[in-house]
Amino acid sequence: MKRTLSVLCILFALCIAALQPASAKGEKKKTFVVKWSIYVGWMPWPYAEYSGILKKHAAKHGITIQLEQASYIATLNEFTARKADAVVATNMDILNMSAAAGIPCVAMIVGDYSNDNDQVLGRGVSNMQGLAGQDVLMVQGTVSQYLVARGLEMNGMREDQIVIQNTNDENQIPNIFRDNASLKALVTWNPMVLEIRQMPGVKKLFGSAQIPGEILDLMIVNKDVLDANPALGKALTGAWYETMALMQKRGKASDDAIIYMADKSGNPKASDETKLTEFRSQLATTAMFYNAADAVEFTLNSNFKVAMDRVRKFSFKNGLFGEGVKSVDDVGIQFPDGSILGNPKRIRLWFDTTYMKLAAEGKL
Repeated sequence: MKRTLSVLCILFALCIAALQPASAKGEKKKTFVVKWSIYVGWMPWPYAEYSGILKKHAAKHGITIQLEQASYIATLNEFTARKADAVVATNMDILNMSAAAGIPCVAMIVGDYSNDNDQVLGRGVSNMQGLAGQDVLMVQGTVSQYLVARGLEMNGMREDQIVIQNTNDENQIPNIFRDNASLKALVTWNPMVLEIRQMPGVKKLFGSAQIPGEILDLMIVNKDVLDANPALGKALTGAWYETMALMQKRGKASDDAIIYMADKSGNPKASDETKLTEFRSQLATTAMFYNAADAVEFTLNSNFKVAMDRVRKFSFKNGLFGEGVKSVDDVGIQFPDGSILGNPKRIRLWFDTTYMKLAAEGKL
C-alpha cells in the first residue's frame, strides 16, 4: 500500500544509498526496472502493462521495461538502493527517503494530487478543535502526519496539541479503530477512508481537498539513468498518457480498464458493477491530470513552489530528512524554470516537464 514511511526506513535508505558503487550511475542500457505499489492514482501502470500499451511504447524506443509490484516501502527502498530505475511515490516521501539520502530524483510525470483521498476522520468529535488532547491514529512520518498538521494549523491549533498514536501497518488502521472505542480520531487514505466512513458515527474533520496540490503522486526516475537513457522517459510518458486517454473515454474499453485496475487494487471478488462504482468513487477524490498540458501548467504555477516549500519545511522540522541533514536547505529542489529551493550545490529533486511537454505536443 501507499505512503508507509518511518524513521527506521529512512535510516535504512540512507545506509543502502551510501553503499552504492559509482559505476551504477549514468549507464547506457536497454532494460529498465520500474517499481509500483497499489494506490488509485498509480493503477494505470499495471493496466498499461496488461494491455500491451507499455510494451508498445518501450518497443518504439528500442527498450524493455519491467514493471514490478511491491509494498510501498519496499519500492522506495529498492529505488534508493539503485535496484530500480524508477518508482511511483508522493512528493513528500521521495523527498524524505530518496532525495535526502543523496539519490538524484527527477519527477517527470505529475500524475495527480490528492483531492480528499486523504482524510482526518473522527467519531464523537465534531471538528478539528475537538482533537485537542486526543490520541490520533496514523502512520507517523507520512503525508498523514502532514495532513493533520495542516488541518490543525488552518484551525488555529498546533501539532503538539494532539497525541500521535503510530502504526506501521496502514492495512490495520480500520481494525484498530473499530476495536478501540477510546480512539476518537485517525488519519488515513483511500481505500481505507471508504471503509472507515461506513462505521457508525464517523465523519470527516479535514481532507486533502482543503489543501489542493500539496499531496502529489509522481513518477520518479533516477536522474543519472534518465540523462543517459532519454528513451525511458519517452516510453513511460507515452504509455501513461495513452492510458489516460483511454480512461477518459466512455464505453466498454474504458470500463474494462477500470475493472482491471479495481481487480489489481485488491477487490477481485466484487461484481463488475461494484468495481466500477468503487474505483470511480476513488478517482473522484483524485485530481488526475488526464491531459499532459494540464500537468505541465500545474507544475509551472507559482503555487507549486509554495506547496513544495511548505512540504520541505515540515519534513525538516519533524526530522524526516534524517539525522545527517543539518539544514532544510541541504536537500535542494529545482523547478522547471530553473529556480531552486535550498542549496543549489545540493539539488537532489528535480521537477522536469520535458517529457510531459513532448506528450502535450503529440511528439511521443
